[in-house]
Amino acid sequence: MFRFLHAADTHIDSPLDGLEAYDGAPVEALRSATRRAFGNLVALALDEQVAFVLLAGDVYDGDWKDFSTGLFFGRQMARLNDAGIPVYLIAGNHDAASVLTRRLSLPPNVHVFSTRTAESTEVPGVPVVVHGRGFPNRAVPENLVPEYPPPVAGRFNVGLLHTSVTGAPGHDTYAPCALRDLEQKGYDYWALGHVHLPQALAERPWVVFAGNTQGRHIRETGPRGCRLVTVDDSLDVVSAEHRPLDVVRWSAVTVDLAGVDQEPAALALVGDALRRASREADGRLLAARIALEGATPLHDHLRRDLPRLRAECIAQAQLVAGEGIWIEEVEVATAPVVDPDALARRDDLTRVVLASLQAAGERPLEVPAEIDALLKVLPGELRALADGELADASRAALLDDVRAIILDALATRAGAAS
Repeated sequence: MFRFLHAADTHIDSPLDGLEAYDGAPVEALRSATRRAFGNLVALALDEQVAFVLLAGDVYDGDWKDFSTGLFFGRQMARLNDAGIPVYLIAGNHDAASVLTRRLSLPPNVHVFSTRTAESTEVPGVPVVVHGRGFPNRAVPENLVPEYPPPVAGRFNVGLLHTSVTGAPGHDTYAPCALRDLEQKGYDYWALGHVHLPQALAERPWVVFAGNTQGRHIRETGPRGCRLVTVDDSLDVVSAEHRPLDVVRWSAVTVDLAGVDQEPAALALVGDALRRASREADGRLLAARIALEGATPLHDHLRRDLPRLRAECIAQAQLVAGEGIWIEEVEVATAPVVDPDALARRDDLTRVVLASLQAAGERPLEVPAEIDALLKVLPGELRALADGELADASRAALLDDVRAIILDALATRAGAAS
């Protein structure tokens, strides 16, 4: 029996731009998070005494600002070298051969796969062959799987690949392939990188995205880490356990205020939700976005003074966990408490307005063709941001906001007229 670690998308020293714009943001903790998470990966490899470590691309976030990034990585590899643990890595789109202009020598335990052709290497001490190929350029539009060597009989065959498979929201389509391409190759385990959400696409054979080791923004919520894979003497995978490595946990905290009519009660619910999220973060710094939802008499009150509301939510976070929670944003997605049927009976104009609102909510929202064409030329990460803002859920939420404003105005007018 032997074990190995599969990690990807460590994005060491990834810049977290714009944090200075957030009041009270723990800038230094967030900026150092990718390094600390990588250190946790190395510590896990040493603690578990794994046979080897796989890094499936995007070790770095791009060209180094200076040599400190490479020196940090070299120090971590030296720790594994001292323990006799080999490391096998490929370049991804962020650290492709054409992207990195600086390089440093690495310890002898590190094998970097060719970016020109797929190759195979045996792991000393265990019956394992690793097959892989790195990215020569940032954009690799072709399917690389057909050129990977055939499996070696009597060995546990691992494929190391940076790919979007058939495509993933928020990620550029790099080295695309179908799941069946991977399944039919005959390997025992595909160690994939590029998609940041941890997920196993299949188990016979195992086809796994390890996900990134550290979430970097609110679109990367939940535990982030690596896979600890155990293989038995029959060369079958016994388990592929996800192990968290992140030091900052991003969380979208939803608070339902339906029917709540007093602000202290609403803030108490915020505190309860933050307490639960903090427990789930298991001692890590929690970076939280709070979304207030539900039909509540407090709707207009909450929207009237957003800076004060944010300060109140921060105060709740401090009560729950001191400096252990950072509130990234507070969204008010509540609705006024309105009886549409009663309003519709008031007069013909109101009834027409309400019918129009109902009809608008039942029609699909579409992005105009000219906007869609512009989005297609954006780089992947920028397009992901735009897609997130224009997603059906976001556009539906915008329509809900408009509907709530109109209903609130109608109800206010009705109250004034009575």
